[in-house]
Amino acid sequence: MPRVLQLDPRDNVLIALDDLRQGETVTLGGNSWTLATAVPCKHKFVMEDRQPGDPVFMYGVLVGRARERIPAGAALTVANLQHDTGTFAAARHPQAWMAPDVSGWAGKRFLGYHRADGQTGTRNYWLVVPLVFCENRNVATLRQAFEEELGYAQPSKYRRQVAHLARWHREGRTESPGFDGALPGAEDAPPRLFEHVDGIRFLMHEGGCGGTREDSANLCAVIAGYLHHPNVAGATVLSLGCQNAQSAILMDELRKRNPQFSKPLVLLDQQTVGTESALMDRAIRETFAGLVEADRCRRAPAPLSSLTIGLKCGGSDGFSGISANPAIGYTSDLLVTLGGKTVLAEFPELCGVEQSLVDRCASQDAADKFVALMRDYAARARAVRSGIEMNPSPGNIRDGLITDGMKSAGAARKSGTSPVMDVLDYPEYAVRPGLNLLCTPGNDVECVTGQVAAGANIVLFTTGLGTPTGNPIAPVVKIATNTPLAQRMPDIIDIDTGAVVAGESSIEQMGEQILSRAIDIASGTVLTRAEQLGQYDFIPWKRGVSL
Repeated sequence: MPRVLQLDPRDNVLIALDDLRQGETVTLGGNSWTLATAVPCKHKFVMEDRQPGDPVFMYGVLVGRARERIPAGAALTVANLQHDTGTFAAARHPQAWMAPDVSGWAGKRFLGYHRADGQTGTRNYWLVVPLVFCENRNVATLRQAFEEELGYAQPSKYRRQVAHLARWHREGRTESPGFDGALPGAEDAPPRLFEHVDGIRFLMHEGGCGGTREDSANLCAVIAGYLHHPNVAGATVLSLGCQNAQSAILMDELRKRNPQFSKPLVLLDQQTVGTESALMDRAIRETFAGLVEADRCRRAPAPLSSLTIGLKCGGSDGFSGISANPAIGYTSDLLVTLGGKTVLAEFPELCGVEQSLVDRCASQDAADKFVALMRDYAARARAVRSGIEMNPSPGNIRDGLITDGMKSAGAARKSGTSPVMDVLDYPEYAVRPGLNLLCTPGNDVECVTGQVAAGANIVLFTTGLGTPTGNPIAPVVKIATNTPLAQRMPDIIDIDTGAVVAGESSIEQMGEQILSRAIDIASGTVLTRAEQLGQYDFIPWKRGVSL
């Protein structure tokens, strides 16, 4: 395995693939460098002296400028490198795209749920969601009633552990007992009543009233995206009645996505129905009737063009742009060549690569919209004394992503190389086959929530540090950038791309493996780690500054 890597011939930095000691000599391509400092694994060092203000290039783009003199062989740090990126404009410079060979995938199918509107789901869920936070308690009450009685509640080993400790305490024992997950007398959950309903998903949030009208309208649009989503068979929506997020706004947003919406929909206003008991009685009876109808759905073969895949990274590290991100980028290229849709989001993490994405836009309208959204995002950040350049987290920096330009250049590799067919403002729905750009924050859950609201029926999520992020209605596939992470946190990682870093697999080979696993997950034959853990995160984005 090589010890250093240069990603692009235009780069003037090398990436350490192992911990490098100060004073040791490393070689690449017939050149050698004696290290002026220690360089931790995943970090970068300059190939030549840099003076204050000199540019630093990585992935072939500007990712920062030297704050001070940096001698050749010295590691880049937050102390000696400041964020900087190149300029961009809406004028396109299109280049021909060479689509990958997909002949081996042409006859592949997955088993999905075919909806009346032509979409195909990878799961079959009933959704229960409030229009306003005032209804969260009622949603929680419905969750307890339905999950426990219909066999959807996941047995909790931690609840059993607390019961185990409580029993020992009642018996007057003071020693700390061991626990193997079993509890005498504990009853198993009842069998599922509705075999073909994969679950009932209960969403809660803190919005709907008291904020801006824009936030309430966007919340209604997000919920409409979830109701229209192919993984949802029907839904129960609880409203108080007086909030900003009105039922009429929700229905308008729903009609924008599907004028002939025909799924079962239970929509109840508490102030209209009256007492809480009357509300809950109707919600339970009508939801149960909807579940009976949803249980009639069956999986059937569907072409891969029916897939819409979200492309996401979180807890990124210095290997993200080397292994997992370009691997799912190749997966994206395969899928769009097959007629499917992919959704790249996280606009703060496209800082510095804007021009390359503009050049890939299939139309000038798309390019203009992308530039306008990026500039608006940056302006909103500046208005609250922040900036897109503040996106990298302490974990990102610790593992080698020193500037936002550096992080973004690697994050953008999730998009592959295909043309950008459409640009979506949050929370618009993806309808055009091919690669779509969706304006969202980099925040893991806000972003995935938005991608699923845009129609992603599966999400590929790369991580170098580890994150449990999941979603209530779409499977989220966690992909490790490095093998040590996959070994350290196997309960949250689905796929390990560390073989790319080790030189044991090519990007293309790994991208094909990921698509193959995605097909199994889409068919329901494999559950993601997040699904197994019951990790169902849902945070609608309030259109303020979230990086």
